Amino acid sequence: MNQSNKRIAFFGTPEFALGVLEALSEAGVVPALIVTGTDKPAGRGLKLSPPPVKDWALMHDIPFIQPKNLTDDPDLDSVMNSEWDAYIVAAYGRLLPPALLEVPAHGILNVHPSLLPRFRGPSPIESQLLLDERTVGVSIMQLDSEMDHGPVLAAAAITPDPWPLSARELERLLAHEGGILLAEVLPPYLSGSLKPVPQDHAAATYTRKITKQDGEIDLTADPYQNYLKFCAYDGWPGTYFFADRRGARTRVKIVEATYERGSFMPLRVLPEGKREMNYQDFLRG
Repeated sequence: MNQSNKRIAFFGTPEFALGVLEALSEAGVVPALIVTGTDKPAGRGLKLSPPPVKDWALMHDIPFIQPKNLTDDPDLDSVMNSEWDAYIVAAYGRLLPPALLEVPAHGILNVHPSLLPRFRGPSPIESQLLLDERTVGVSIMQLDSEMDHGPVLAAAAITPDPWPLSARELERLLAHEGGILLAEVLPPYLSGSLKPVPQDHAAATYTRKITKQDGEIDLTADPYQNYLKFCAYDGWPGTYFFADRRGARTRVKIVEATYERGSFMPLRVLPEGKREMNYQDFLRG
C-alpha cells in the first residue's frame, strides 16, 4: 500500500495492539501517528512503565501521543486539526467520543478478536476459550457510537491446532491475523471499492468485564472446564484455589497445569506468602 498520500493514525495500547501494529508494518502500512495509553505503575516498585505500543513507536521513530483524556487534552490537537484519511483502533482501552469519530475522511476501522456479531464487548478472547469455541476469528469493522456494533469489512475464521491455547497465545495469533487482514482491506476500503456490511444485530452475543474473582477454581468441578478456565485466564487474573493449611485458609495460584486423560492437574503452584513449588510437594505439606 502506498503510504505517501495516506495519513493514518493508530490507536492502541497493550500486547494485542502491538501484534496488529507489527503485522501492519510488515505489510508496509505504517501509521503517521500513534495514540496510546499513559504510562502505568508496574512491578513491585510500582515504577511507571510505558505501554507496549509506546515502546514500538519509540523503536521505530514514529510520533506518538498519550492523552490523559479524549475530550480536552492538548495532545489531541494533532488528531483533531489535521487531515486524516482513517484511524485504526486495536485495543486502545477507551471509547472514542463522537467528536473524534467525525474527523477521518474514511472513518475509523477497528480490529476485533472475534467473528462478529458474536463475542462483542471487553473479553472476546477469554470468552471464546471459556466456551470452547474451537473456531475463533478476527473481524475488521467500521467504528460507530456503539460498542462493536458497526458494519464489517472482512473477517477471518481460524481453527487452532492444538486446542485450547492459552489466552496469551490466542491473543498473539488473532492480533497477527488481524493485522494481516487489515493490511489487505485498507487499499480497497480507502479507494471506495470495498463497502462494509451491517452486522446481524439479532445474532449478537456479548462478553463481560473479567474480575479478579473470576480466577477461582474449584478443583472438584469439571476437569475440562477447569482447564479451559486456566487457559482463558492465563496472564490476568490467573487461576487459583483455596486450601486449608495449619488451620488457615490459603490462596494458591496455579502457575502451570495440564489436562490429560480426562483429568485437570496443577503442576506448579504459588501458595500465598511462599515460593513457587511443584504441586505434589504442596500436597505433601
